[in-house]
Amino acid sequence: MKPVAIFRFARSEGPAYFATYLERRAIPWKLFALDGGGAVPKDVRRFSGLACMGGPMSVNDELPWVEPMLELVREAVRKDLPALGHCLGAQLMAKALGGEVERAPVKEIGWGEVQVADNAVAREWFGALDAFESFHWHGEAFSIPPGGTCVLGSAHCANQAFALGKHLGLQCHVEMTETLIRSWCAGGADEIEAAQGSPAVQAPAKIAKNIGARVAALHKVADRIYDRWTEGLSKN
Repeated sequence: MKPVAIFRFARSEGPAYFATYLERRAIPWKLFALDGGGAVPKDVRRFSGLACMGGPMSVNDELPWVEPMLELVREAVRKDLPALGHCLGAQLMAKALGGEVERAPVKEIGWGEVQVADNAVAREWFGALDAFESFHWHGEAFSIPPGGTCVLGSAHCANQAFALGKHLGLQCHVEMTETLIRSWCAGGADEIEAAQGSPAVQAPAKIAKNIGARVAALHKVADRIYDRWTEGLSKN
């Protein structure tokens, strides 16, 4: 099998549990560290799927890799090669496919419940699951691109995920590990402090409460999502 291409846009936001999932299932993957100046590949046929991780920047920023990534996502969709986005990665997917990315009405940092939409597409991805607690860290949000279906929503962000065929964009972070959460809280302490007026921003102590059990529960949901996504990987 060709590798899954994983795109990292910030050193602090690597593939985390997603890489662990792939390795447990003996699915090869290749990391493209665009934060280090790496080039965006042009031929999606080198890969079995594309996965885009998060980052603190905006897809509306004039960064050298944004336009090449948007085109790579479009080409993946044209070639029916599964694309998967986490937070910034989902915003990239949404913009590439005709959606919009704008400042969210409410910044979200910390744990929060997301609800599974009541539609057939959501059931294909989440089965009988009605809701789950996910991790959040975002100040922007996407609209659902043409042809896509909203499959997750929450009290503070109506579009927490969209699906379009084999492709899935997740505003929430299901790829988190305990180590990564603690690292983000330490590195983002000033951002948390500055955003304490938001009803969806939690203090580090609250984020850390019962973190082991919360992460374990999140991984079970991630397994369900990643199982469905990897079914569509190209086997050629």
